[in-house]
Amino acid sequence: MRLKSELYYKEQNDVIHKIIHILGITDENNTITLYDIDNNDTMKLQLMKLVPEIRKWFSFSHITPISNPDNYKRPYMSIVRQIPKKLWNITHNKDYRIYKDNTIIRTQLYTFTRKTT
Repeated sequence: MRLKSELYYKEQNDVIHKIIHILGITDENNTITLYDIDNNDTMKLQLMKLVPEIRKWFSFSHITPISNPDNYKRPYMSIVRQIPKKLWNITHNKDYRIYKDNTIIRTQLYTFTRKTT
């Protein structure tokens, strides 16, 4: 039996490019914060709309929030962290601070770097 990564190589890359586009990641602007994702409802909705495509083109048994998104607080974050790993290296700092309206907001910063093949 062939793997989905072999069978659906092009389709998987298309979904990854959609995720990266939704996040607004480019080679120049390669970071996004958890705060930005959590407070952008259209971004969360667009990411969750990709779940049927992810189920179709990817093996998602290791990503439980994809199989049962209603049981998790942030299933869209599993999409952000797990699916693009095929083409992008994703690192995050444990603690990142944003200063907004004289308050400090603690969040996580995700950095995406394109993998070289």
